Amino acid sequence: MTPQARPTFWSLLFVILLLDGAATTFGASLEADFLLKFKSSLEDQSNALANWNGGSPCTGDQANWVGVLCTNGSIWGLQLENKGLEGEIDVDSLMGLPSLRTLSFMNNSFDGLMPEIKKLVALKSVFLSYNRFSGEIPDNGFEGMSYLKKLHLAGNQFEGAIPSSLTQLPRLLELRLEGNQFTGQVPDFSQHNLSLLDVSNNKLEGQIPASLASMNSSSFQGNEGLCGAPLSPCTGADAPASSDKKSSSSLTAVMIYAIVASVLFLIALILLICCLRRRNLTSQSIEAPPPSNLKKKASFKEEGHVRHCSPDHSSNGKKAENFKLSFVREDREKFDLQDLLKASAEILGSGCFGSSYKAALFSGTAMVVKRFRQMNNVGREEFQEHMRRLGRLRHPNLLPLVAYYYRKEEKLLVSDYVENGSLAVYLHSNHTRGKPALDWPTRLKVVKGVAKGLAYLYNELPSLIAPHGHLKSSNVLLTQSFEPLLTDYGLIPVINQENAQDLMVAYKSPEYLQNKRITKKTDVWSLGILILEILTGKFPANFLQQGQQGSDQDDLATWVRSVAGEADRWSAEVFDKEMRAKSGSEDEMLKLLKIGLRCCEGDVEKRWDMKEVAQKIEEVTEKESDEDFYSSYACESEVRSSRGLSDEINFSIPI
Repeated sequence: MTPQARPTFWSLLFVILLLDGAATTFGASLEADFLLKFKSSLEDQSNALANWNGGSPCTGDQANWVGVLCTNGSIWGLQLENKGLEGEIDVDSLMGLPSLRTLSFMNNSFDGLMPEIKKLVALKSVFLSYNRFSGEIPDNGFEGMSYLKKLHLAGNQFEGAIPSSLTQLPRLLELRLEGNQFTGQVPDFSQHNLSLLDVSNNKLEGQIPASLASMNSSSFQGNEGLCGAPLSPCTGADAPASSDKKSSSSLTAVMIYAIVASVLFLIALILLICCLRRRNLTSQSIEAPPPSNLKKKASFKEEGHVRHCSPDHSSNGKKAENFKLSFVREDREKFDLQDLLKASAEILGSGCFGSSYKAALFSGTAMVVKRFRQMNNVGREEFQEHMRRLGRLRHPNLLPLVAYYYRKEEKLLVSDYVENGSLAVYLHSNHTRGKPALDWPTRLKVVKGVAKGLAYLYNELPSLIAPHGHLKSSNVLLTQSFEPLLTDYGLIPVINQENAQDLMVAYKSPEYLQNKRITKKTDVWSLGILILEILTGKFPANFLQQGQQGSDQDDLATWVRSVAGEADRWSAEVFDKEMRAKSGSEDEMLKLLKIGLRCCEGDVEKRWDMKEVAQKIEEVTEKESDEDFYSSYACESEVRSSRGLSDEINFSIPI
């Protein structure tokens, strides 16, 4: 009898690989089916998911479908942000994706009750901020989600109590609930090591748990009924009524606090009178004095910097340690506070947040010291960590932070001195300085550099809603080669919230005026206003106002739109005549103007995101390739009459 043939090792391996490949293909096909079923529950009016139409969503780690994140051929995340999506989030369909670990549907238009995401027990991150979800979240809404690390629900309309099941999540690190209508008390997260908690601008009340006392006070702002550290102490009806003794001791603590605060205020007032004997600086449309004051020399001693404002610490070594500068850059000359105290100084400006000085060190190096008055709500550790984070940023269009000095009452930020001054001075004060205006190629160079710097901030500071937050022409410095450097970026987390809302550019945006919130596209709006300012030479008048008063905060954009339909007024009124545009450049100027208007779109959903804006700006050139197409400003009306706006440029803008 012939012995039965046995399969060889290689034939077995071939069969195994064949079956494994078939299983992988089958798994990918199943995932595609589940995603298509999920898509059918959405309303995608902008057709953002157009390529979800067959084939495999993933090829290895490469995604073939928009918004899909892949690893080893499987779907581990969905990032469907700013897509204009509506409808229902079909959680049951998503349960068919076994490797799914992260979901982000931020900045869409989903409404109704919160989806039952607790069915997706393996999720690590959930981002549902800035939609229109409403109603109460069940108390057990997050039960069993033991892997969840990040939960962002900001900017919706949720109400009722914050679910207690959140306190049972062992790995929770980030929780953002700001801008909703949650009521009741703040849960106790004493069993968690939260790195980020924000419940601001809700309707919460009662005493903040002691375990959260070290959090930044801005995390609890906007809740009138909340009290206790890090906010003001609970008194009277706000205090826990456990016993008369506790109430009495709370009252005593408040009285002591009030007395100490009064004494400190008196001391500060005396020091202010002694130190800040600065001359009256005329308020201008930019955060800088008139150009005639820019060259006025003074010492820190005379102009109220820190020398006589600081206590005498020369006899106490331990105290002297407290007056050392903390450097965040290793590639700069090291100096200490004593060197600054001995240096001569030149006032560069006195703005909303404080004063800026040019300090000339004995070595000949010039530094800028910026003194901030509105950072006294932030704790030492939080401030230091954020400064270290800013110090790690490296980009040719960012003015680097070199060092900082922390004291509860004031903060000093030290950076390099830029001789050429700010963009605002070049746009609005050059006549008084006797210097020529910026031409069109230089202005385009500035816009491109600003866009690159902003895009970098968005990539490096993803947790900040507005990575810059205070973008305007006086916060753009120019090097000798007119390369722009962004300043005062990334400060929203450390600026007192009440001051930020009154003074910072981000809080003058249409979305904040209408909905009391800023978004990931708020800096885009600021960039749009800056582009219009650069092209028109006109200052945005609304930036002169403190607070959010005024009925039309983007009046520069409104004015540009008002003359858009009148061809003969473009060259005469919109573009700054001092740009000295050459033949063939008007088409590109118009293209950039349209980009600026798109950035200023009042409807956040229609406004471009930062990535798209940066790409569009990079496509703008100094002049049209067809050099015979334009000859001068005078022919603009003829060109516009023979060619529609939408035909002039490869994208159209409703004006």
